[in-house]
Amino acid sequence: MAVTPHSLSMPVAPETSFVDSIDPATNEVLARFQATRTSDFPGIFQRARQAQKEWAARLLAQRCAALFRLRDAIYSRRDDIADAISRETGKPRVEAIFAEVLLALDTTHFLARQAPRWLRAERVPHHNLALKAKSGWTEFHPHGVVAIISPWNYPFSIPVAQLVPALVTGNAVLLKPSELTPGTGLLIGELVEQAKFPPGLVQILQGAGELGAAIINAGPDKVFFTGSVATGRRIAEACGRKLIPSVLELGGKDAMIVLADANLEIASSAAVWGGFTNCGQACLSVERIYVEQTVAERFINLCVEKTRKLRVGPASDPDVEIGPMIRLRQLEIVEEQLHEAVDRGAEILTGGNRRPDLGSNYFQPTVVTRVNHSMQLMRDETFGPVIAIQTVASADEAVALANDSPFGLGASVWTGDSRRGAEIASRIRAGSVMVNDVASYYGICEAPHGGPGASGWGHTHSRLGLLEMVQVKYIDVDRLPGIAKSWWFGYTAELAAAAGSLVESLFAPSWKNRFSALANKRGARGVIFRRDRI
Repeated sequence: MAVTPHSLSMPVAPETSFVDSIDPATNEVLARFQATRTSDFPGIFQRARQAQKEWAARLLAQRCAALFRLRDAIYSRRDDIADAISRETGKPRVEAIFAEVLLALDTTHFLARQAPRWLRAERVPHHNLALKAKSGWTEFHPHGVVAIISPWNYPFSIPVAQLVPALVTGNAVLLKPSELTPGTGLLIGELVEQAKFPPGLVQILQGAGELGAAIINAGPDKVFFTGSVATGRRIAEACGRKLIPSVLELGGKDAMIVLADANLEIASSAAVWGGFTNCGQACLSVERIYVEQTVAERFINLCVEKTRKLRVGPASDPDVEIGPMIRLRQLEIVEEQLHEAVDRGAEILTGGNRRPDLGSNYFQPTVVTRVNHSMQLMRDETFGPVIAIQTVASADEAVALANDSPFGLGASVWTGDSRRGAEIASRIRAGSVMVNDVASYYGICEAPHGGPGASGWGHTHSRLGLLEMVQVKYIDVDRLPGIAKSWWFGYTAELAAAAGSLVESLFAPSWKNRFSALANKRGARGVIFRRDRI
């Protein structure tokens, strides 16, 4: 996630009275929403905690039934949702449907059906012979009140993909949408109400970065944040001071490796879509491409040709493929990176300029070559409609360059040999690597999402994401409750010798020594059948 979506300030700044919803295509104020007052937090948290206790006490089947109602509510208002997303983000309607509405529906439907399997208590077998008299299992319990601080670039699908597992596991949710997309956040609250979740269980808190700081200061039981690295660091520090667990998704600088045997027509189309979808404002955007020398010229020409065909304009035009950037400041960051790269020898083959004829936030999709890792364009997250292509001599060089980044969210490998592609994928430092596709794993409910390094920690999606919403409890029942334990007090030299024999009976390299120790009445058996305990 780029640097502008959230600006978390520490300590809390004075409260803001209103939050404006602005159309990035025209900079017109679409609506104005009253900001949440931090003075209201005691009541907000009290309602959340009371609702959570009652909600967690319900049967899991009842919570799943509520998810099905939420799914139906989303479906019934799918056109309203797509309209709201396009208005506030500027993304084309096709992207609002595919990457937001469809993903939210699928996530909600999937977890409503899958949660009973994934949350079922799990038996824990005991391998140690000395502990066979015990029976153990794990249970999954809600954290309590979780805070979700969500971004603007996917203002519906990202928060819903975190809201749904939080609810089905029995938590209450305080959702702070981005101050850039407050209308979509309010719509999520309306859908929750339409699905008849208990009052107070999900509350939408509107405001800028200082509100996010206040939420953490108020002490939720866990925090989920999607946004910039700089803000993520401040959130981690604030959570650390209060020992609040967190999940941070802080974006990426995703690499795409194109090998000489790849289908260049398909790979180039994937590069153009992966680099420019949502105007390049996606944490999984293709930002760095490493292509083998022997096919580089053909691949680059295809990317340039396809980029020049893209239609730029407002989301109100159904044929538009590239909308505006969210705000002028984000466009300026892209320009700064391009200017610095050109000064260092990069070459812009197409694009690279604003489109003032369309509005202040429009920027041409851009293809850049002759790049290297001395340039900010190859090191820092761009979060704009730019793909940078570097020629490499071999797959090994491509892997080394792909791994030369503090980010590690996603990557892709393109080759005609799927087995080789999988082998290369395993060498790339990233949370997810696709072979012959890009970014679409995010729409796979069973696939985990998250990455190492500057991309954050923890997971969303998949069972790993569901388990981020619970506390794991281990329960152990002794099946011989009338027998005192051998390791209890009443220590003697004989007990120490017997304990040593027990260790020998379990771990001696020689089976002969193990059997001998086990047969020794004053040894291992003396521990198991010991009677002189306090």
